[in-house]
Amino acid sequence: MTTTPRPPLRLRFVGFWDGFDPADNFFTRLLAPHWLIDQDSEPDFIVYTTVGSRRKDYLQYDCTRIFFTGENVGADWLNCDWAFTFRYDTHPRHSRLPLWVLYADPHQLVKPLPVDSAATLAGKSRFCGFVVSNPLCRTRNDFFRRLSRYKRVDSGGKLFNNIGGRVANKRTFLSECRFTIAFENESAPGYTTEKVVEPMLVGSIPIYWGDPLVGRDFDTRSFLSAHDSQSLDDLVERVVAIDRDPALAAQLRATPWLRGNRVPECADAALIVTQFGRIFTQPVHPVARRRGAVRLLRLHRLPAALASLGHRLKRQSRKLTNNA
Repeated sequence: MTTTPRPPLRLRFVGFWDGFDPADNFFTRLLAPHWLIDQDSEPDFIVYTTVGSRRKDYLQYDCTRIFFTGENVGADWLNCDWAFTFRYDTHPRHSRLPLWVLYADPHQLVKPLPVDSAATLAGKSRFCGFVVSNPLCRTRNDFFRRLSRYKRVDSGGKLFNNIGGRVANKRTFLSECRFTIAFENESAPGYTTEKVVEPMLVGSIPIYWGDPLVGRDFDTRSFLSAHDSQSLDDLVERVVAIDRDPALAAQLRATPWLRGNRVPECADAALIVTQFGRIFTQPVHPVARRRGAVRLLRLHRLPAALASLGHRLKRQSRKLTNNA
């Protein structure tokens, strides 16, 4: 039996976060069975993101640029040719790929039915877990304080830590918790990260805030969504009711995590590979080689840029006058 040889693919990863392995990651594991990846210094394609100190590195490449982000930003179509983001973007060269897909095998979230919900919750020694480092989300901080008035919420992260130190393994810690505060850093339609799926994977009930459209991918009857509550106080009351009523908790746990108990399209590996196939075979004149047109498109920004410069000069002039 003969196998079809994999076509060569000169591909490079640019601007990713510390700890990202360009040789072994979500994208290489997805693409390697179909293409022979050569991470050439002069690639035909780059997959890039914009995080940390390397956020502008992609500008040095004039090949086809594929933008990926899990953060709450959109694609800049003046600088990328294709994009994978969390957004529900109708652009013909955009595909939805929320960050949670990179953190979990979506098939692990498909529940075998019927679910033995009582056994799943049995033995969880902690009421609620919280593992957060970023202190800037006021909504999340406020909810932590409100829920803590009912019962102690065990915080194992940097923020509000009350267990004597940061946990070594987040999922192991959450597996001990009946509930998990799973709030995003920000709220935006489609913006769903690993925060909601990590407690799901270890049988902890997420208390979620972030993506108001989270019900398109997940069944919100299986967890507590702030977007189904009138207020944070109402959300606290729902948590308290379920904590006090084992039958209500069992009802939640018996409901599939995923909508329809099926892997959503955004997490379907075959569909993601198909989109990459289009990218690698469909001829597109790279935006990086259309600099003249890009400059023209940016002319509309000139008045605002000049106005901003004028404001800065006026402020500086006032400072100099006041200090004279």
